[in-house]
Amino acid sequence: MKNLLKRYRFFLIMLLLLAGIAVFDATLSLKATQMSWDNLLDLMAVVPPIFILLGLLDVWVPREVMIRLTGEKSGFIGIALSFLLGSFAAGPLYAAFPVAGIMLKKGSKLSNIMVFIGAWSTTKIPLLLFEATAMGWTFMLGRLILNLPVILIIGYLVEKSIPRHDIDKIYQSAESF
Repeated sequence: MKNLLKRYRFFLIMLLLLAGIAVFDATLSLKATQMSWDNLLDLMAVVPPIFILLGLLDVWVPREVMIRLTGEKSGFIGIALSFLLGSFAAGPLYAAFPVAGIMLKKGSKLSNIMVFIGAWSTTKIPLLLFEATAMGWTFMLGRLILNLPVILIIGYLVEKSIPRHDIDKIYQSAESF
């Protein structure tokens, strides 16, 4: 029972807060409940397909191929592939983390995973096309040109700033994913 309460403590706290809000403002409580429900439905529409794709990635792509393409000795090919995977991805940023976990499990270099997450969050093709139509090609290209080196620098700095034994722990944690 104690483990169950500990596992769902955030959810229970939110329910208590929602009940507290209902005491003072029932309309606000109903609106918050509806928004929470809508967010849950959005999440449920995104998560199952991502986990199906993760399962396929885990089964269909051998570890040796992932290491060769995005591992320690992948060089520019690994960076480019990680960037393209992130840029062509669809879905919200929280969907990138399970994919990154599978990449870790398969032996991808940590900096390439950071590039993948950076590309997913800032350079998705649909986002770039929207920016081009809404704010103009100059803005979109300027932002893209500024983001590219920053993503690469962040990926490099993250990998170099974490001690090797901590990186090894990250890879060990990914093995249980």
